[in-house]
Amino acid sequence: MIDIIRYIPEYKLEWDAFVKKSKNGVFIFCRDYMEYHRDHFEDHSLLFYEDGNLIAAMPANSTNTKLISHEGLTFGGIVSDNIMCAEKMIGIFEALWEYMKKSGIHSFYYKAIPHIYHSIPSEEDSYAMFINRFKLVRRDLSSTIDMNNMLDFSKTKRQIIKKAQLNNITVGISQNYKEYFEIVAVRLDEKYNAIPTHSSTEMEYLANKFPENIKLYCAYHEGEMIGGVIIYISRNVVHSQYIAANETGMEYGCVAMILEQILAYYKNRIRYFDFGISTEKNGYYLNTGLVFNKESFGARSIVYDQYYYKV
Repeated sequence: MIDIIRYIPEYKLEWDAFVKKSKNGVFIFCRDYMEYHRDHFEDHSLLFYEDGNLIAAMPANSTNTKLISHEGLTFGGIVSDNIMCAEKMIGIFEALWEYMKKSGIHSFYYKAIPHIYHSIPSEEDSYAMFINRFKLVRRDLSSTIDMNNMLDFSKTKRQIIKKAQLNNITVGISQNYKEYFEIVAVRLDEKYNAIPTHSSTEMEYLANKFPENIKLYCAYHEGEMIGGVIIYISRNVVHSQYIAANETGMEYGCVAMILEQILAYYKNRIRYFDFGISTEKNGYYLNTGLVFNKESFGARSIVYDQYYYKV
């Protein structure tokens, strides 16, 4: 018998401890990260118990009669530890259907955890969704470097890095999120007529909460910040969260130089470097210029999948 309990703050320590020991959890599932935007989403995270023992957790929010895992995160999905097996996961989904019916939830959107974040194989949920007739409703394409089997940078990228070196561009870790986000805001507005998902204040707060997981690398020319890359560091993946440069930074190719140094540092420490998605319109539109740029660093494709189920 699997019992499901909706998360409340009293479960914070148990939740965080489980995420940290899990086989597919990421620090963005920790409560201090999830709750920085708690005013934007109605949290509906769930804990799954068997015989009084916590066996799984799922970051989620709800909107009216819809459950999403999790709308405010890149992905959500069911987090489990090493004892999770296929039959047990099927039981979790069976218990989840009963929970949703009793809770008046009519639909469920599931954002699966990409396999590169798994410490050991963890796709029991994918099979459980298959036999329960989930529908694949979105597939985004992300570009990832396997740092155990790195491909060469393109010739053009090597030339750009050489140019940055000749112009005495320097790279270092910074805590100045405010200055960097001024660059990010300008670039997003110019290229996409968009604003950053996070404010500089929010990102600084998160970086202070997770100093080992969030770092800002910046490039400088004659003492001026000209670009940067924010990375999220988990057990198996370094993920680029924001990449931006001002006009000077673009002229000198500072982003390529930053990325080269990040990759060199983490090559023997972490398995994957993930650039994030290059798709729009629920995955149906591929930004070919954006993905080509990522592939020129030696990245190749993985997918971020989202599924739908009507109760």
